[in-house]
Amino acid sequence: MGKKSFGFLILGVLLASYIYEPLPDNVEEPWKIMLLNTFLKTSSYLALFAEILGLNHFMKSMTLFSSIQGFPPTSDENIIVRDTTFNDIPVRIYVPQQKTKSLRRGLFYIHGGGWCFGSNDYYTYDLLSRWTADRLDAVVISTNYRLAPNYHFPVQFEDVYTALKWFLDPQILESYGVDPGRIGISGDSAGGNLAAAVAQQLLEDPDVKIKLKVQSLIYPALQNFDFDLPSYQENAYYPVLSKSLMVRFWSEYFTTDSSLKKAMLSNQHIPLESSHLFKFVNWSSLLPEKFKKGHIYKTPTHGSSELAKKYPGILDVKASPLLADDSKLRGLPLTYVITCQYDVLRDDGLMYVTRLRNSGVRVIHNHIEGAFHGTLSFLFTKVGYRAANQYINWLHENL
Repeated sequence: MGKKSFGFLILGVLLASYIYEPLPDNVEEPWKIMLLNTFLKTSSYLALFAEILGLNHFMKSMTLFSSIQGFPPTSDENIIVRDTTFNDIPVRIYVPQQKTKSLRRGLFYIHGGGWCFGSNDYYTYDLLSRWTADRLDAVVISTNYRLAPNYHFPVQFEDVYTALKWFLDPQILESYGVDPGRIGISGDSAGGNLAAAVAQQLLEDPDVKIKLKVQSLIYPALQNFDFDLPSYQENAYYPVLSKSLMVRFWSEYFTTDSSLKKAMLSNQHIPLESSHLFKFVNWSSLLPEKFKKGHIYKTPTHGSSELAKKYPGILDVKASPLLADDSKLRGLPLTYVITCQYDVLRDDGLMYVTRLRNSGVRVIHNHIEGAFHGTLSFLFTKVGYRAANQYINWLHENL
């Protein structure tokens, strides 16, 4: 074997070892997940390297890398697509081309991205919104919001709430031909967090007369109190969303101060005086038995009061919808929750399902075995395509 051939062989082995990721046996099309994770891993390494060199903030670099997914508003024979603003908040609107004499359903969608990156113009969000608008004959509003690290909580929440309230104005609904009795809200990951939070806030807003018919929460992030849930322990190093990355998303949501991230990683960021709130996120009483097996609940170690004083958002129900008491949950609409087996956020969704049901809210829970966080964005995979169809079918039947 020549030196050149030997060199290519070594390069191939190194490349294969970089791409290869040991995955559980029940994961479909593992090679697609490995290739996706290679892109995410490479982007993350480059962003971290740029941050270490002082060239750019980690999240700003990730935003730059992910922006290649951007897709301009492009209408087709079925759907009219255009970008506009709702009270200065950028939104993308999808309206079916076909004329109708009846009012249409309306869906307000919030993208994910850890409150730090993401956009309604990403190809996968654009495609999902098109499918939804076409199959439901619905008007879909896909909103943007300002992102960390330039903006911190509660800006993201306020942007989404502002856009949603604008949409729910009776005159706006009439202008888009939307039935005020058939409006839903949906979001994935951080967008699921924002969807849950604004749905709760609507119940307390006397200015909003129109009620949501459904909420659909796709692998939502719902609490920042406990990063030692079974799902965080089991899936800490799996592809797409590791524990360390999710903790960083949460800390960046509130501040660029790294001391909060360090406290969150050690699960010592909630002060003693707020310990009564742990009952709302106590997985030992809220998770189904199958998800508790092999795990022992540990009483939380309390952190400094100073962090909570500096960053009160970590204790705010608008940031952690699981902190809402039962009386606040009772008025919520019919709810659809998607969770994935290999996702650090799995137990957030599972606990919310339990709490909603205990409060008398009708909940449909779709737990996807063999799936990772972000599945509905992986429409090129069989499991992602199936999950997207299940989500749209549920909306078709219930909205």
